[in-house]
Amino acid sequence: MIRFVFSFCFLILAVPVSAAPCGNTSAGFDAWKADFARTAQRAGVGQRGLQALAGARYSTGTIAADRNQKSFRYSLEKFMQIRGAATIVNQGRQRKTRDAAFYAALEQRFGVPAGVIIAIHGMETGFGRFMGDSPVVSAIVTLAFDCRRSEFFIPHAIGALKLVDRGSITPDTKGAKHGELGHTQFLPGNAMTYGVDANGDGRVDFYDQSDALASTAHYLRQKGWRPGQPYGKGTHNYTVLKEWNAASVYQESLSIMGAQIDR
Repeated sequence: MIRFVFSFCFLILAVPVSAAPCGNTSAGFDAWKADFARTAQRAGVGQRGLQALAGARYSTGTIAADRNQKSFRYSLEKFMQIRGAATIVNQGRQRKTRDAAFYAALEQRFGVPAGVIIAIHGMETGFGRFMGDSPVVSAIVTLAFDCRRSEFFIPHAIGALKLVDRGSITPDTKGAKHGELGHTQFLPGNAMTYGVDANGDGRVDFYDQSDALASTAHYLRQKGWRPGQPYGKGTHNYTVLKEWNAASVYQESLSIMGAQIDR
């Protein structure tokens, strides 16, 4: 039987914005970090997190990725093609059959069907085959400094530093270009808030498949998922998928693939 041990550490999102100015290049990054360290400390970040912040480097790769998210402008058909939807569905059905008890336990506890969780897992990391090659702390701190979406990413930067404090990640842990981590690519602030210890080992590890998938189901349920209800386009649960990814082409792809896996 799957054990679900909840380990929540709620992140206060009303983090005061750092007084040092944001930037659109690396200029001023070190001065901003020094100022942001005081903000982080006031938000409860400890010594290990502060050391990780001090060691964070400006990530030019993250900025390049943030400025060039072309795939979300594709048609639905093209988007699903480049994301390998057919492969995700085929492999997803096999995974659902192989690990039927695990997915049934997830749905019983959180009300989210296997198809949706499996589709997210496949879309985000190819079922864990590639979870990113960018240092999470440097990526998310860079985005907190960058002027384009600084206020959005500052709470996630605080979350990443607290994850370092907890030992959930290290300053060298790798994730996606925007600082997302683990099997389903949680942003660090969301990882702090919605993390679930599914295997009962006393810690939440987003690089452990069980923890990551249970956390994903918990996230959707907390965002308003209605158990037993459909999730096709036009339904309430379809709108909840927007909480996972705001791109409409992504939401529709998830709903289609999830239904095909669950068929």
